[in-house]
Amino acid sequence: MTVSKFLIFTAAMTVSASAFAAGAHSDGHGHGHGVNIGKPGDASKADRTINVEMHDNYYEPESIEVKPGETVRFVVENKGSLVHEFNIGTPDMHEAHQEEMQMMVEHGVIQGGKLNREMMAMDMGDGHSMKHDDPNSVLLEPGEVREVVWNFTGKGNVEFACNVPGHYQAGMYGEVNFR
Repeated sequence: MTVSKFLIFTAAMTVSASAFAAGAHSDGHGHGHGVNIGKPGDASKADRTINVEMHDNYYEPESIEVKPGETVRFVVENKGSLVHEFNIGTPDMHEAHQEEMQMMVEHGVIQGGKLNREMMAMDMGDGHSMKHDDPNSVLLEPGEVREVVWNFTGKGNVEFACNVPGHYQAGMYGEVNFR
């Protein structure tokens, strides 16, 4: 790598580190602005399990119903050909998170149907990374299966969405309806 390319790369990583340090990827992405969407749940205390399939670019099921206080274990499987995300949040949280996901594409972390896990683990400064390891979210390559266990403590406009650039806009989100 030439010195100029290294300096450009270092500057880009510094900008990303600052953006991530400003409230990304921690405690449910940190964009709730005081909205209570819930909290991580205990799998051994889950009230029920919902299987979620991610396709290119939709979820099955397209919406879910929950009771306030209910703990749900989501078993999420990526059946698409692209990297997809299952993220629980508000529309505002998703909008803010989409900017972070765009940076993950720009820095080569998300590469169509592949994740560069080495880049995800790289220290972006001040101990921040692009690990995408928040309790309300999973980012999966095609064929991967992971769980999200979530306790829905609040009411409001909550949805699950894929924030990989363009996926939300293509309709890859679903409603969480409180009953």
